[in-house]
Amino acid sequence: MQWSFAQVKGTIDDEVTEADIISTVEFNQTGELLATGDKGGRVVIFQREATSKKPPYRAEYNVYSTFQSHEPEFDYLKSLEIEEKINKIRWLKRPNSAHFLLSTNDKTIKLWKVAERQFRADGLNCYDESGLPRDPRNITKLHVPVLRPMELTVEASLKRVFANAHTYHINSISCNSDDETYLSADDLRINYWNLSRTDQSFNVVDIKPANMEELVEVITCAEFHPRNCNIFIYSSSKGTLKLCDMRAAALCDKHAKLFEEPEDVNNRSFFSEIIASISDVKFSHNGRYMISRDYLTVKFWDLHMDSKPVETFYVHEYLRNRLCSLYENDCIFDKFECCWSGDDSGIMTGSYNNFFRLFDRNSLRDNCFEASREVTLKGKSLLKPKHVSSSNRRKKDEIGVESLDFNKKILHAAWHPSENILAVAATNNLYLFQEKR
Repeated sequence: MQWSFAQVKGTIDDEVTEADIISTVEFNQTGELLATGDKGGRVVIFQREATSKKPPYRAEYNVYSTFQSHEPEFDYLKSLEIEEKINKIRWLKRPNSAHFLLSTNDKTIKLWKVAERQFRADGLNCYDESGLPRDPRNITKLHVPVLRPMELTVEASLKRVFANAHTYHINSISCNSDDETYLSADDLRINYWNLSRTDQSFNVVDIKPANMEELVEVITCAEFHPRNCNIFIYSSSKGTLKLCDMRAAALCDKHAKLFEEPEDVNNRSFFSEIIASISDVKFSHNGRYMISRDYLTVKFWDLHMDSKPVETFYVHEYLRNRLCSLYENDCIFDKFECCWSGDDSGIMTGSYNNFFRLFDRNSLRDNCFEASREVTLKGKSLLKPKHVSSSNRRKKDEIGVESLDFNKKILHAAWHPSENILAVAATNNLYLFQEKR
């Protein structure tokens, strides 16, 4: 498969403000809309242009709506600042002409409705033309209000706020296949919510020990099964994946299955536990498989086999000898996401130097590409695979590990649910790539 550049969103200034850095990317179920959240608490929604669905096919998305989802807050009891940064966005299935999405920062989850308005009500009895209420004593006649066409506007309205349920920072949210409930996970607990209730949630996982000095692991991610509403999985900092069935017990202290790769004693080092921590886990669309991302690899699992992964894909194995320097500059704690293609045959994840890697499950081949300004200048030219070498003797087209920029990293990315279109977040820019047709 060949890939080409389609679009880039965001400024290309050398100086990037912290608030503009993209912190999450998510397509909706049809792929018509693409949402991004940033560290400034803003949500930007892009809509695919109708012309891009006709030959010549182009992945062209333009701004549909922008709104401020979260504001900075202060926890007076703990004397802590709560950042406005958007940690996750999840789209709900479309119930009517409006769109609904969940967005969360470290403490508060919000349900937003995004709807179009093309008509306005004219001739209201109780309100004047400016929208102010009329004095009932002055109303002598009753009129039938008339809907008049107006310029198309897109409005984002806050429908519900789910707050005060997490003591620790929320790291993930996941919508259920029943379209009524969702999960939210922090470092030590996972809560189960009903979308219609903001005053109540149920704690389904609690790994907090009685004595915090005995804490040995934290929850890093949680995800509902795409088809079975009673099954979910959560990952930990120890590199384990625990599959839970809510039919077995209200509190899922005991997991139904434990997915863990046997540790290689020969390769054990000071950094083994750190790089084993799982930063993301995703079920395949058919629900049979899942992928997990740790610092150096993406592991492909079969739900019917919990003893070891079916396949291990190496993302940047050339960094294994540089873990000490990565530990010193804190890069070793970066949390990379991973995602599936629409047909579950492809896997994508990010790396450093604005590289992202694509794996083909069928052929077991992989390619590394770069999201950079140079690509945008070349227009619709094909992406050329990048090769990184850790040896002193390098080929002409290879890049040395020492020349990689660790400040440029692809942490967040998304794959269109039905087409080969990639959305890649590189600092404050959103790159769109598509399959060459």
